Amino acid sequence: MVERPAGFWIRLAANILDGLLISGTVFILGAMIGFDGTTRDGVDGLLNLLYGLLLPVFWYGYTVGKRLCGIRIVMLDGSNPGIGAMLLRVVVAGFVYLITLGIAVIVSAFMVAFRKDKRSIHDMLAKTYVTYQKPEEINPYQEA
Repeated sequence: MVERPAGFWIRLAANILDGLLISGTVFILGAMIGFDGTTRDGVDGLLNLLYGLLLPVFWYGYTVGKRLCGIRIVMLDGSNPGIGAMLLRVVVAGFVYLITLGIAVIVSAFMVAFRKDKRSIHDMLAKTYVTYQKPEEINPYQEA
């Protein structure tokens, strides 16, 4: 059940923040280390992939940009995304976007803007959605 879905503009803001974080960091480190443009682009791409793939798995569906915007990725059942879901969401959807020459990206943007549940193509593939709902607080002292 989709609860409190995040719309187009907040998701775009979170993606811009994430892009600035990764690309800015790579640019600064690359300049300090002396990477040429091609190497910097390769490192940037790899870090963006790993960041988008792994951080939500280990941080309750958040990336830094999503956390700053108060949104996160969750599974349709409300649970946190696992590595399988994130592989579908990032890698498989990225391939779909690539082979459609970006047309699927435009379709996804319209889906997030106009669908009631605000789910895009990559959300459909991974059975996820983006929400304002915070993760459930876990009490380490509570018995199971």
